[in-house]
Amino acid sequence: MPSFTHDDVEIAFLDEGEGEPIVLVHGFASNKEVNWVAPGWVSTLTRASRRVIALDNRGHGASTKLYDPAAYHSSLMADDVCALIDHLGLQRADVMGYSMGARNTVFLALASPGHVRSAVLGGVGGRLVGGVGLEPDTIAQGLEAPSLADVIDPTAHVFRAFAEQTKSDLQALAACLRGSRQPLERNALAATAVPVLVAAGTKDLIAGSPADLAALIPGAQVLAIPDRDHMLAVGDRSFKAGVLKFLAERP
Repeated sequence: MPSFTHDDVEIAFLDEGEGEPIVLVHGFASNKEVNWVAPGWVSTLTRASRRVIALDNRGHGASTKLYDPAAYHSSLMADDVCALIDHLGLQRADVMGYSMGARNTVFLALASPGHVRSAVLGGVGGRLVGGVGLEPDTIAQGLEAPSLADVIDPTAHVFRAFAEQTKSDLQALAACLRGSRQPLERNALAATAVPVLVAAGTKDLIAGSPADLAALIPGAQVLAIPDRDHMLAVGDRSFKAGVLKFLAERP
C-alpha cells in the first residue's frame, strides 16, 4: 500500500485507474476501503475512466494514529489532502468527501481552490454551518467507554459500533472527534470558488438539509438521495449516478 509523510504523519492511500483524477476523503471512523472500495465507488469511477485516489485520514485506517485533539483540526486534515495532491504531482483534482471528509473538502476548497477542480460534499447539509451537527464530547465518551454495552446515548452507540466494525483505534478517534469539529460560517461558504455538489440522504438526521447548505454556496447543486440515512446513503446507486453526471458536466 503506498503512503507518504506529511507534517510527520504517514498517510496511506490507494491510486487506481487512469484519466482525470478524483481524490476521495472518507468520513469519521471509516477508512478508504470501507467508505470507497466496499461500496463500489472505486470501481464505479475507474469504469468511468477516472484516476481514483483515496487516502486514510490521519488517525484512521493505516495512517498514523495521533492522540492530541489539536492534531485533528479540520485545516490540518484538509492540508493532508492538499499535500497528497502535490505528492502525486497533480495540478488539481476533483475532490469528493463524505461527512467529516466533506467538511475537510470544504476547508481545502476555501484554503487552496487552485488544487480543487470541483467538490462533491456527501453526507452533509445545513448543520455544517454555525454548528457541529453532532455532540462531539458525548460520542467521544462513547468511544472511550469500557465496552459497547456501556454506551447509553443512541448516536454514540451507533458510532461506537461502527468504529468497532472498522477495527479503528478508539482513542485516536475520540481525539479526532474532539479536535476536528470546527464549524463553517456563512460568509466563508459564500467565497467558495469551485463547482460544488451537495448530496445527502432524505432520511439523514445527522447532516441536515443539503438544500440549506447549497443555498449558501454560489452555484452549488443539490442531490437528495431518496430514503437513505447517513450510513446507508454512501453506496446508493442514485448517489453514484448523480456524482457521475455532475463530474461529466462540471466546467
